[in-house]
Parts: sequence; C-alpha cells; structure tokens
Amino acid sequence: MLRILRRAVCVSLLLLARAVCFGQEPDAANCKDNPLFNRMPGFYIQRCDSREFESHGFGQVKGQELKVEGRYSEVLYMLQPGAKEPGRIQIQRNYENAITKIGGSVVSRDDDGNIYLKVAKNGKEFWVHVNAYITSHYMVYIVEKGAMAQDVQADAAAFANGIKTEGRIAIYGIHFDTGKSEIKPESEANLGEIAKMLKSQPALKLSVVGHTDNVAAIDLNMRLSQARAEAVVQALVTKYRIAAGRLKAYGVGPLAPVASNDTDEGRAKNRRVELVKP
Repeated sequence: MLRILRRAVCVSLLLLARAVCFGQEPDAANCKDNPLFNRMPGFYIQRCDSREFESHGFGQVKGQELKVEGRYSEVLYMLQPGAKEPGRIQIQRNYENAITKIGGSVVSRDDDGNIYLKVAKNGKEFWVHVNAYITSHYMVYIVEKGAMAQDVQADAAAFANGIKTEGRIAIYGIHFDTGKSEIKPESEANLGEIAKMLKSQPALKLSVVGHTDNVAAIDLNMRLSQARAEAVVQALVTKYRIAAGRLKAYGVGPLAPVASNDTDEGRAKNRRVELVKP
C-alpha cells in the first residue's frame, strides 16, 4: 500500500513538474481564430495577419495557379510545449470534415501538406488554404472573395495623357452587371473625369469601344459590348452635355483581349471600355 502511495505521489510530482516546465503559451496579441474554424487541440496562435484586400493562390487548375482576391487573413498555429503532435493527414482531415459539414468542399490537395477548400456561407464565398507540411506548426489562410473598394480613381489628366501617348486608354472604372448594359452608379466618378477631359479639349473626338471576356456566345458578347459602348456615349451626351458628333460607339466583344481568358484575373482585364482617338 505504501509503495502504491509513493508511486502516486511520484506521478503527481512528475505531472506538476511537467506543467511547470511546459507552461501554456498565450495567443499572440490581437490574434484569434477565424469564425469559420476553431483550432487543433494543443496549439496556440504564434502570429496572425489580415488585409482588407489581397490575392492568394489556391492550388492548380488546368496547370495554372488559381488566384482568389478579397478580404484576407492568415494564422500560424504552433504546438504548445509538451502537447501531442498530430499527423499531417489528421490536420487536413479535420479541416476537410469541418468545411464539408457546413456545405463546403475540397478544391484540391498536394503532397506538400497543402489542402485547398471552398464554402459559400451567409451569401459570401470563402476560400481556405491549410498548410500542414510541418505538423508542429501549421498555417491557415482564408480569403473572403470580393471586389476591392476602389480608393484611387484615374483622372482627366491621366486619361488625356494615355490618349496622347498611346492613342487610346482603357477605362476599368465603368461598371455593368453581368450580361447587362446599364451603367452602375459607382461609374459616375470616371464618367465625370472623361467629360472633364473632353471639355478641356473641344476639338477631340473619340471612339468609345466596348470589350468583353469570352464567356457566353460570341454573338451575344458582340451585341453586349456594342450596347455598353452606346450606354457610355449616351451618358456623356445627355448627362455631361458632350456633343454627340464627337463620340462614336463600337463593340468588339472578346476579339481584342489584353490578357488570357483562362483565369478570373485575365477575364477581368478583358472586360473594359476603351477610349480611342480615331
């Protein structure tokens, strides 16, 4: 009995010593788990970062890296001293099961400990990248996909300089809903600067050229690009009092791309309105 008691005391002392030697590390200041997930047991947050708008790679699609843009966060989880280290598959499977449970899916995975996940939740689209190559510390990157709030606007001087030096300028600040030709209200700043440029150069005449990506049939895109170009001309004539004879609308659909249509980023660059000096 005395031997058993001594053993119990020794075990208790060892556990106490272990707790003293291997104290729990606190999370880094101002860091916390993303609301989508909790963390693996036995880990603390060593560091974190977040940005209002950023791009991150989410594996390979048709041999090209899939880039997603939006609200970005990353968290580095470190194993607590003395905690049991999980296996790589265990970490990956936990995140896979968690996202599947809320209606998400696996986009891809590789042999370097990366798993890429995607889920739509509360009207938002989230992309998740978990890197567990080294299982004592793993990274979780999350992008809430979305468009960037445009803080910097091109002005009349920049438009005029582009036309002077290149004979054309691409305008990305005139927005339309998918498949439609009605100009969205957030385009007003750019339309105003175009009008300002035209008023400063009364003799300048321009072709307003609509461009699309290659999504949908070419005939539809040709008609859509023409309608969008005409909508821009109409807005400049009716709202900003630019003489109709100074502007001519053309639509070339997807026939003059400036980037590959194989990626979201490339398609976004191809959807534009150009001002061209005839």
